[in-house]
Amino acid sequence: MRKYEIMYIIRPTVLEDDRKALVEELNAIFESNESAVTNVDEWGMRELAYEIEDHKKGYYVVLEVQSTDEARREFERVIRLKEDVIRHIIIKDEL
Repeated sequence: MRKYEIMYIIRPTVLEDDRKALVEELNAIFESNESAVTNVDEWGMRELAYEIEDHKKGYYVVLEVQSTDEARREFERVIRLKEDVIRHIIIKDEL
């Protein structure tokens, strides 16, 4: 298993209950694939550096995970299908 840091940005128009459900759904991908989410840091609504799909703000979420390659690939597949997520990045932690 490897350590990863994942950041994704949720559309600002998503309601709070839907946003919480989305974060839980994405975290569950790791937990159901023999991996673990070690830290969830919700930065909240922030200004974007540039407009993305006509949005000037977004809701930032940062995850630290211990993940298998299969779980990471499944997470990436699912997050690309989610229309409420406007950007994401996965960084392998070398420590």
